Amino acid sequence: MAASNPTVAVITPAFAAMGTLVTTVRSVLAQTYPHWELVIVSDDGVDYLRFLAEHGIADKRISQLSSGKVGGGASAARNLALDAITAPYAAILDADDRLKPQKLERAVAALEHHGIVTTALDVMDEQFNHLRDVAAGPDGEMTPGAHKWVNVSMDSMIVWDRARADARYDLTMSNMTDLELLLQLYRTVPASFHLGTPLHDYIKRDGSMSNGEKTAAGMVASKTTLLQRLGSGYYPLAPGGVEGMVDFLTVSLEAERHYGAALAAQPGLLFEDHLEPRLAAAKQAAP
Repeated sequence: MAASNPTVAVITPAFAAMGTLVTTVRSVLAQTYPHWELVIVSDDGVDYLRFLAEHGIADKRISQLSSGKVGGGASAARNLALDAITAPYAAILDADDRLKPQKLERAVAALEHHGIVTTALDVMDEQFNHLRDVAAGPDGEMTPGAHKWVNVSMDSMIVWDRARADARYDLTMSNMTDLELLLQLYRTVPASFHLGTPLHDYIKRDGSMSNGEKTAAGMVASKTTLLQRLGSGYYPLAPGGVEGMVDFLTVSLEAERHYGAALAAQPGLLFEDHLEPRLAAAKQAAP
């Protein structure tokens, strides 16, 4: 069990983030759990602490690292922070997303007994209009095999105990790096705990990896790589974990192949809305 009032390091890579970062940081400042540190990793040479100060935000819990690059990538920036922090808990927050006020408080409470915590998502457009919830429902323990069947969107909404599970982002993969990191964490934590209340605002942008028209090839390649690794035993998951992940990725790959045509027929179609009927059909067809 972690010490009383453990610190959560919130890691935020920032590249061309001046249009969104103020809102993101304010969502951290609004947390009901005060024991956090926000580590912004500048991936474009911008002094984001100065930028935030110009917008009236100055807090000793906020610090900045620099990748020393311009556009080195979110995975490398996150790894830089993971190598630097000493906080017992870590959380990921993209520079255009937001945390609901109780996100860290509820995650820390769950981490007393679990090594990984996931939360449901409030999926929004760029004006913060609600589009849909993902993974909303009851709280409960979730095995690796069940995780993606519930959390069909991104996997960076996790908070984890670094003493129970440690990992770094795979710099060889162009997409699906959040899921790949989670699979590494599942090597030493057999099950996560899911909070079914949407506690993380996931902002869908026109060019976002999970909704952009030009990213299909990268998504297919990365999902294929994960399938190959799962088949080779690269991720020694708890019983049923490999099978559940393989089944999900197989359905998801098929959905990727048809998403372009579906998006052309229905502009603005979310990949989640395209995928979920296929997942439901697969469940129904399972023996």
